[in-house]
Amino acid sequence: MAQQLLQPGQHGYWRFGHDVAVEIIDTRSQEKVEEDLAEHMRQHHRDWVEQYCDGIQIADDEMGLLYEHDVLVEILSPATRCLYWKNGNPRRIEVLKASELEISPERVSLLVSSMSRKRSVKGLESCVLMAQIPAWHVGILKVDGVAQELLQPGLKGYWRVGYDVTVEIVDTRLQALDVGGQEILTRDKVNLRINLSANWRYHNVLMAYEQLSEPVAYLYRELQFALREVVGTRSLDELLENKQIIDELVNEKIQQVTGDFGLEVASLGVKDIILPGDMKAILSQVVEAEKSAQANVIRRREETAATRSLLNTAKVMENNPIALRLKELETLESIAERINQISVYGGLDQVLNGLVKIKGE
Repeated sequence: MAQQLLQPGQHGYWRFGHDVAVEIIDTRSQEKVEEDLAEHMRQHHRDWVEQYCDGIQIADDEMGLLYEHDVLVEILSPATRCLYWKNGNPRRIEVLKASELEISPERVSLLVSSMSRKRSVKGLESCVLMAQIPAWHVGILKVDGVAQELLQPGLKGYWRVGYDVTVEIVDTRLQALDVGGQEILTRDKVNLRINLSANWRYHNVLMAYEQLSEPVAYLYRELQFALREVVGTRSLDELLENKQIIDELVNEKIQQVTGDFGLEVASLGVKDIILPGDMKAILSQVVEAEKSAQANVIRRREETAATRSLLNTAKVMENNPIALRLKELETLESIAERINQISVYGGLDQVLNGLVKIKGE
């Protein structure tokens, strides 16, 4: 049991018949008096408390800021009762109401500057919440799990004494949400793999978080449900003939279920429709047969037109020998373009005479 407090120096005691022990306390590193010793001193040695200690007592509805040399060193929670050794450091206590939630901007600056010091402030992490909200974002202040208000960009500070305080950072810009790898059976039992992408934003952030614990997860599930309903009630041919119908119907359904929850889907669309391997081969054969039939139709149409043109040409040349002769010369010219050397029998006169004869006729 503690009998006496000794000041720095040399002390001696007789140990005959007594168990004497001296405990040395470094008041520079162990500033706070241990709880058992503090209680013993209060009960049996009140004069020691007044002479050697600074007593601090915080009520149940208060909290305290402890300063040494006007520098914040510790944040004291409610119902704190403790003793500090007097070590030459002048101390003072600032008492605040525990019901306070938001920290003033001046004190926020003080707490931020204290974080950069080598000697950290005791109790800072457990008693203070600092929230840095970036530009184009808002913060949702939650007290004991209940959303309270929206916080604008900037540095905010809150006391966590007696409250469970959290700040959730929310991006208010347009965001992309991909719903990928959805395997869905069409009405005619064809298994499709569809990838959908949606661009969305918060229409009312506070409304969204008041009604939904995870707004993004809710939007993802609703996109899944709408996509499965649209694809599952239509055949493969309907979907391939009009791919836009998926986007339109999914968008219509999703607008109905998100408007009342503070969410806004700006646009959405199907990125990919992936068919199974055997269905790809079948569709390739169908497309090949369709294109082959179209080619045959075009070929027959061109052949008919060419035959009709030849028939008209023949009718013109039937009663016009000059036109017939000109056609012969045109044919001869086209043949001569492919021949390097031409041999003329009968002489050039024969050719000229034939031309003159044509002219005479």
